[in-house]
Amino acid sequence: MAKVLMKGNEAMAEAAIQAGCQAFFGYPITPQSEIPEYFSRELPPRGGLFLQAESEMAAMNMVMGASAAGGRVMTSTSGPGFCLKLEALAAMTLTRLPAVIVVVMRSGPAFGTMKAAQEDYRMCGNGGYRVVTMAPSDVQEAASMVYEAFDIADQYRNPVVILADGMIGQMMGAVDFDRMPPRRENLPAKDWALRGSDARGGKPQAILFPVGTAHYIEKNIAETELYPALIANETRVESIGVEDADIVLVAYGSLARVCISAMKLARAEGIKVGLIRPITLWPYPAQAFEDLNGKKLLC
Repeated sequence: MAKVLMKGNEAMAEAAIQAGCQAFFGYPITPQSEIPEYFSRELPPRGGLFLQAESEMAAMNMVMGASAAGGRVMTSTSGPGFCLKLEALAAMTLTRLPAVIVVVMRSGPAFGTMKAAQEDYRMCGNGGYRVVTMAPSDVQEAASMVYEAFDIADQYRNPVVILADGMIGQMMGAVDFDRMPPRRENLPAKDWALRGSDARGGKPQAILFPVGTAHYIEKNIAETELYPALIANETRVESIGVEDADIVLVAYGSLARVCISAMKLARAEGIKVGLIRPITLWPYPAQAFEDLNGKKLLC
């Protein structure tokens, strides 16, 4: 597929379809509404299911059900809607159900404004659970992250959140879909899925929400096996000009692009400035900050 000019929201939706997304459940909210609009046009003709739910909570619970049946599924929203999805998201992490959630951030609190923002960073994991959270800095990266997120979710049986600020969702950018990350091999079979019958390659029944002792067993597995594996294998960061810098900027998303321009201007004037860009907001790339040797940080 040749390089095309697309809005960030549409590029993320197209990347999801190319990654094998089988169903999308969502609800309109600015600044991400082009994502469900794109799915409504493109997913059914390509063999998938699009359904506009009656609310954000309903959409997320539909994602939970479709994932439990073994499907590759996705939803998208913005800050106020993400708040409403968090209970189901937490339940999916406990039950180890994979899915992709795209959050195109706007300013809050509550209904907030339509202006682009990065405030939903604080909602990705309440301390009781963790999900891989990726932050793109341009349209190409946003599409690539969504494409890869489905494999990450299936590999670890855990939801993945793409935290794109409103600027990324609304800007136009060049996207080359031939530059998507390679598909991951040997993904585990979904023999845990609710398929109604053992003969269909899954289970006829399951307990979606472990309680009592089972709850603590699942939590222990997450803390001792799942999260360490994610930290070891999926932490991502970009460091530019940090080695000789006196001042290090820290930024993610579209703001990181602004900081790169500021860094170049500062260096042209003889001011040694570097940049650390967390690409995964969780797992957080803490190691990138370990050897700064007293450099000044501007976050």
